Amino acid sequence: MIEDATADYAIGDIDPALEKLTRATDAAPDSFEAWHALAEVNFSLRKLDAALSAGERAHQLRPADLFINTTLSRIWMERGDKARAEHFGAQAKIASWKDQLKNPADHTHI
Repeated sequence: MIEDATADYAIGDIDPALEKLTRATDAAPDSFEAWHALAEVNFSLRKLDAALSAGERAHQLRPADLFINTTLSRIWMERGDKARAEHFGAQAKIASWKDQLKNPADHTHI
């Protein structure tokens, strides 16, 4: 359902995308992917309250995730709260560094 919603969004079918993501979060309230996708779609539509709500739920599920911390940083920056944006930006950097330490081969460049 998340992939279908993402495809809908990509071709401009916004309402079906939001409806599918809402159904996905209702059906699987512990689905990080569904909440994160809902946060991103709402953010792109400048529905900042809905984006923040979905992003915070995703963050509860995976607080150390690089991507949700980046998403929350962007949302807070757009809302004008630089301190919170910087906090989540720093968390994203920490997550990235941890990943680099765990998987150094994935981060080598020729």
